[in-house]
Formats: sequence, C-alpha cells, structure tokens
Amino acid sequence: QVQLVESGGGLVQAGGSLRLSCAASGRTFSSYSMGWFRQAPGKEREFVAAVSWSGANTYYSDSVKGRFTISRDNAKNTVYLQMDSLTPEDTAVYYCAAETRPGGTIATMAQSYYGIDVWGKGTLVTVSS
Repeated sequence: QVQLVESGGGLVQAGGSLRLSCAASGRTFSSYSMGWFRQAPGKEREFVAAVSWSGANTYYSDSVKGRFTISRDNAKNTVYLQMDSLTPEDTAVYYCAAETRPGGTIATMAQSYYGIDVWGKGTLVTVSS
C-alpha cells in the first residue's frame, strides 16, 4: 500500500508562489495516477490537479488552470504542485491522493474523490491579501 506525506505549505502573499511536494512510499507508486485536492474552512474537499502514472497527461480544475502545474518524478517517488499567482481564494489544506480505484484515471479523480482510500495528512497553504 502506498503512503503519502505532503510538505511545502506555508504563508505567502497574494501573487506569490509555493511548491508542494508529496513523497510516497511503496513500490507501486509509479503505477498510479496521482492528484492534489484541497479543502478550505467550511467547504467540501475539491479537486485541484491530477497527473497520469507516466507524467505525460495532466488534468486541472478550471480555478487553477494556467496558474498551477502538477508533475511527478517516479525515480524519487514524488509528486509536485507548483502554485503561482496565488490568491486568498487558494487558502486551504492541500491533500495528495493516489488513484487506487479499479480503472481509475486522472479524469475519474477530477470527477469524484469518493472511494479514494490513499491520502496524505495534508499541508496548509495560507495566502494573505
């Protein structure tokens, strides 16, 4: 089973950048699509971005498209989320997840997170105005 640990969160001013990392343990990391989700206070968890097992394909929510970039390094068992042009609306706890559902893809991650059972504990991103 894959275990995930996020890092890189913190406090940043609006317009700034942060890079989140998600370190995975387990030999099967490279076989899974990976994604980032976020949850703001009082709101439901939402999809942010996903990357296919090879890194060749990516998927973004409309709210972050053009500002965030997801990537992965299978040799390092790590997924990254580069976040640029941050706004206060990006303030949330960011979670890394592995798409372990049968037949799961980056598209299925974007459609729903229900049933995903491999999550990190999250890292807090706070964007000040």
